[in-house]
Amino acid sequence: MTVTMTRAGRPAPHRRGSPGYTRITLALFAAGLTTFISMYSAQALLPALSDGFAVPPGTAALAVSVTTGVLALAVIPASVLSERFGRTRVMVCSAALSCAVGLVLPLSPTIEWLLVGRVVQGATLAGIPAVAMAYLAEEVHGADLGAAMGRYVAGTTIGGLVGRLIPSAVLDVSTWRWAMEASAVAALVFAVVMTRTMPASHFFRPRQVSPRTVTANLALHLRNPDLRVLFALGFLLMGGFVSAFNFLGFRLLAEPFGLPESAVGAVFLLYLAGTVTAAVAGRLSDRFGRGWVLLTAVCVSAAGLVTTLPDNLASVLVGMLLFTGGFFAAHSVASGWVGALATAHRAEASSLYLCAYYLGSSLAAVGAGVAYGWGGWTATVGYIGALLLVAIGLTLTLPRTKRRQAR
Repeated sequence: MTVTMTRAGRPAPHRRGSPGYTRITLALFAAGLTTFISMYSAQALLPALSDGFAVPPGTAALAVSVTTGVLALAVIPASVLSERFGRTRVMVCSAALSCAVGLVLPLSPTIEWLLVGRVVQGATLAGIPAVAMAYLAEEVHGADLGAAMGRYVAGTTIGGLVGRLIPSAVLDVSTWRWAMEASAVAALVFAVVMTRTMPASHFFRPRQVSPRTVTANLALHLRNPDLRVLFALGFLLMGGFVSAFNFLGFRLLAEPFGLPESAVGAVFLLYLAGTVTAAVAGRLSDRFGRGWVLLTAVCVSAAGLVTTLPDNLASVLVGMLLFTGGFFAAHSVASGWVGALATAHRAEASSLYLCAYYLGSSLAAVGAGVAYGWGGWTATVGYIGALLLVAIGLTLTLPRTKRRQAR
């Protein structure tokens, strides 16, 4: 691959429109696909897992929560490994191991064995999201980082969509085991695409790391008030998003909707809204500033959530469209902002954001299970709405604290 060079004869960061930029964004797009297919294909199977193993919805939902929870804890060690052994090497190894686990998960004889397997898959999968943002921040020119991050997040939205459509379609003609196997094969295909297209790192320099060094780097980022707000936003937004989609399927399968499995799976086509909004929000943040784009995205997500309350299918679909589009736009801006604020030790900064992000997916979703069991969809919306109100309040602090860094 031809590498753009500076006048001093050194590699130049990839700029939008260059061959290197195309390859790196394609590779990270595929990385987002394999990550989210592996992570969230079980979400479309929750009602089937509940029936197949004769467990309540809250227990079935652990098939998602345990994976994201363990991944949250593993992203920091994975980022440390990337500092020593390289960004691309860690991502490739992570993809290979997680796909191998995914291929054997459908053989699980009990829900306990399935949950153990999902724990292992979460640990092996952590290397991709832990490193991807730092890799982009190092290799892409700062002026084009927002757009590049938007493409990566767009890949996660497509991955989330494909990871739900495939098992939903297979469920109509077979069992949840074959549905999960089909998803694992799809994740493997995109892992191969990622591996074959990913450019080598030109700006990464391996460093010796120790627990003391890692702790100091993490503490450095946690002392930054803007980064702390972004970490909290990752927790709240992802927690609310996963909570909604975990229990949307149960609502649509029950009365008054009574939709078949394939129709419920098709609802995940709403992820396409996130594919568009993530990329658009990344470009808008480069042009107009991150702060106001982030605030607008969170408010749109909250408005969409309220729209889902009536027992009317059109209202539910429109509301989830807004909710999904707003979430992915907000995530695109917030994750890109972390990379922009953390000019040193970016891997640790990205891992802190992702640790909070996936802890939200795990811990907040457990609370949503309690809410759904107590008061159905209305209580779940109230729970998620409370998370979004806190997120709006936090977002309002960002333009006020460092308005210049919103540019």
